[in-house]
Amino acid sequence: MAFREIPLVRILDLSNNSITSVSPTALLGLRTLQRLSLAYNSLRELDKRLLGPIRSLSHLDLSHNSLWGLPGAIGDSLRNLSHLGIAHNRLTRLDRSLLEALGHLDTLTLRGNPWKCDCQLIGLKLWLETYLFKGGVVDEVLCSQPEEMKDRDLQKVPYQLFHACMTTSYHYLFANIHHLESERLLQGHTHGNHAHPSSHTLHVPMAIGEGFGGGGGGGGGGGGGSMPECETKQRQRPVNLRHAIATVIITGVVCGIVCLMMLAAAVYGCAYAAIMAKYQRELKKNEELAAAQGADHATADEKEPLENAIA
Repeated sequence: MAFREIPLVRILDLSNNSITSVSPTALLGLRTLQRLSLAYNSLRELDKRLLGPIRSLSHLDLSHNSLWGLPGAIGDSLRNLSHLGIAHNRLTRLDRSLLEALGHLDTLTLRGNPWKCDCQLIGLKLWLETYLFKGGVVDEVLCSQPEEMKDRDLQKVPYQLFHACMTTSYHYLFANIHHLESERLLQGHTHGNHAHPSSHTLHVPMAIGEGFGGGGGGGGGGGGGSMPECETKQRQRPVNLRHAIATVIITGVVCGIVCLMMLAAAVYGCAYAAIMAKYQRELKKNEELAAAQGADHATADEKEPLENAIA
């Protein structure tokens, strides 16, 4: 509580020092803090509790440190953040769930980190595309690993280079589903009716495959990219049964309306074709009748001069 005597501070600049760690309670009391700079220090990690009490923070600069990762839970404290600077650290991957919690983020700096552009970074690539589409500003994510992607911007790397991730992710996903289902059944027999409701929820940690479904890689750390070492992601929200039923009903109504419209169009087409056919037949019949009457008049005209001559 180093700043407990000045609780109304809105801008706190601690940059260009030799700070290696910050106590989780260092910023307690600064409930109106809007801008915090810890740039150009020697921070290796950031405690998730550091920014917990601060809900008004709009600008956070952590660039030029030695951070290996950011705690995923820190996103809950940064929901009003508009600028985040984490350039020039030691980040190899970044958790997409953390970024998705920053709903008001306008500017993000990521350059100067040794990004590992493997399957677990696809989530970051997908998030960046959505972020840029919404008007966000980001500098660049230059890959350091693997060698074939070195110095390439992740935003410009085609998805075809991650094609191998898809097959691997499916095998890993199904293996985890089988394993976790067995654990759930075992817990159900152990705890009986007193089992916690969460024991009936099947949570599948997506690692490589999460890049395709929406989860990024781990929040940092330079650990290997092998499947068992991937971190477990946040639990997904259960599907709302009412919403599902409403969606089915609405879909059925729309399909029914489309079918009725198609049926009406078919009936109208058939009726129009029948009327036109009848009209053509009557027209042809009238033409033939007119032709026959014309022939009769011609024969009568020819007979009249002959009768006059005889007379």
